[in-house]
Amino acid sequence: MMLGFLLARAGVDVCILEKHADFLRDFRGDTVHPSTLEVMYELGILEEFLKRPHQEVREIAGQVGNETATIGDFTHLPTHCKFLVLMPQWDFLNFIAEQGKRYAGFHLRMQAEVTDLIRENGRVVGVQAKTPNGVLEVRAELTVGADGRRSVVRERAGLEGVNLGAPMDVLWMRFSKKDGDPGQTFGHVEAGKIFVMLDREEYWQCAFVIPKGGIEEVRQRGIAALREEIAKLSPFLRDRVDELSEWKDISLLTVVVDRLTRWSSPGLLCIGDAAHAMSPIGGVGINLAIQDAVAAANILARRLLEGTVTENDLQAVQRRRTFPTRATQEMQLFVQNRIISRVLSSNKPLTLPWPLKLLRRWPFLRRYPARIVGVGFRPEHVKTPEVNIATAK
Repeated sequence: MMLGFLLARAGVDVCILEKHADFLRDFRGDTVHPSTLEVMYELGILEEFLKRPHQEVREIAGQVGNETATIGDFTHLPTHCKFLVLMPQWDFLNFIAEQGKRYAGFHLRMQAEVTDLIRENGRVVGVQAKTPNGVLEVRAELTVGADGRRSVVRERAGLEGVNLGAPMDVLWMRFSKKDGDPGQTFGHVEAGKIFVMLDREEYWQCAFVIPKGGIEEVRQRGIAALREEIAKLSPFLRDRVDELSEWKDISLLTVVVDRLTRWSSPGLLCIGDAAHAMSPIGGVGINLAIQDAVAAANILARRLLEGTVTENDLQAVQRRRTFPTRATQEMQLFVQNRIISRVLSSNKPLTLPWPLKLLRRWPFLRRYPARIVGVGFRPEHVKTPEVNIATAK
């Protein structure tokens, strides 16, 4: 959606295919980081964006056992927004779609599920999509796969990836919010258990971390046992854990961390999770995908207008984004393998580790985790001009 918006803004004719009738998918990532908000500022749409219902997070904290420490402080970031925004992803996507529709070259087709690629002379020249009205063919000089970690596009293209492994999966759920509840976004870590809570004003969106492939064991223990574990981790929820009445109230996120060895082939480029599935650690997946989109637009917009996109141009996008992708994934793997896996396998009481003790003792150190999470490695900036003023209705 972001790449389509940026390219249409630069004068390129684009068609975006979305397989669903709307964007209302529950438990998608909802974090919009300062790096993404900076892109919004550069596009001149930040003020309008922040009029949408959202929450602003200036600090993140963690609880280990009975001790709590602030992990990150976003208020010192070199960005216009010194906070992280929580906004339902459907609101975010609807907003970008509205902005894109200001431009004549922006075309969004809902209920169009890509099922295959169209090839001619060894080159991808478009896609086939299933719609309520039958098969749709869309031909294009460039096809971009941005269809997530289960990408049909990359599967049909035969692009090979490297699975970097993940020791956990995540159960997503929500609980109602009441007056008097704590208002901070935080994670609670105990021996064998990790529970993360996101304050969504009207409700709590929560993540219960389990060992990889452990969902059947959780089901065997029963939903009552799960409710009791949650109540022990967050006692103020005890009066509402019964809101988890059946398993359909819980969504399983199967965590995958991988990346393609090659993001492109003639006529085709993959970005976002289709090119590099991220761990939920830090909530950076959406923001990495948006940074990919900005880089791709910066590199490809003029070439697309001229009709001169080459394989080297597509590879330039991967070269530009390889370092931030690898650096972020390495950080996530370190946290997964050195911290999360040990916590999930532990049966002894935990104490606050020394890095968090340092953050609690010297508050200025909290700026560094905030910088890594909030801005990331090699943030992108909008370089495409606005040359196609809207004529579409």
